[in-house]
Amino acid sequence: MTYNEIISLVKERKSFLCIGLDSDPQKIPQHLHKYDDPVFEFNKQIVDATIDLSLAYKPNLAFYESSGLKGWQSLDRTIRYIRSLNKKIFLIADAKRGDIGNTSKQYAKAFFEMMDFDAVTVAPYMGEDSVKPFLSYPGKWVILLALTSNKGADDFQFFEDKDQTKLYQRVLERSSLWGSKNNMMYVAGATRAEMLADIRKIIPEHFILVPGVGAQGGDLQEVAKYGLNKGCGLIVNSSRGIIFASDGKDFAEKANEKALEVQREMRSLVG
Repeated sequence: MTYNEIISLVKERKSFLCIGLDSDPQKIPQHLHKYDDPVFEFNKQIVDATIDLSLAYKPNLAFYESSGLKGWQSLDRTIRYIRSLNKKIFLIADAKRGDIGNTSKQYAKAFFEMMDFDAVTVAPYMGEDSVKPFLSYPGKWVILLALTSNKGADDFQFFEDKDQTKLYQRVLERSSLWGSKNNMMYVAGATRAEMLADIRKIIPEHFILVPGVGAQGGDLQEVAKYGLNKGCGLIVNSSRGIIFASDGKDFAEKANEKALEVQREMRSLVG
């Protein structure tokens, strides 16, 4: 999916909502455990209830990898099901990979060839050669970690060099030379929404994936205030606040209601 295609999809859906499929087997409704693949059935019903309100889905791979082969099968079935619906959707592998070049090349092959993802989250700590293999796939995207919303972000991301440039700012400046707005996005947490203004000074046109709206306390209006650009430029993620809105048989209906609430707010922001 190209940069312009994502912008067009935002306009079409009146939404820049990403739903995180953090499908913890311990949290999905109990009645789904009668199915051979409860996680897939959960994902399927969530997708059916929300796909017309969403720009993207973002499976967090930890919730699949932790179940071994069965979890990978649930993930594969989920991806294939979403693609079978023949609806435009941006699929993000929340994998946070990044390693020496030949290893990253294999990670890129896994997500972009073996699995039909549009994007993968990548950690920048090992530098350019750990990121470049992901950028070699036309039409695919790197979503680079820049500024996260967890407490531990303070340990390193705000470290200042002799020029008083913070580490996350240096990551943005340097990495923006490796790719472009057409194949690289960035992660910036919603709980630090006001800092999106400074981020926009460095990357005015890139898309930013913003996790943390909903259960983590991020505010959509604040994110939009500081992060929107002329092409929208935002993909805002909500996971638990939507997919676990109910733990009963009405879970998909409640997910639809929560997603619709967010989409209505987004509609007012993107026109």
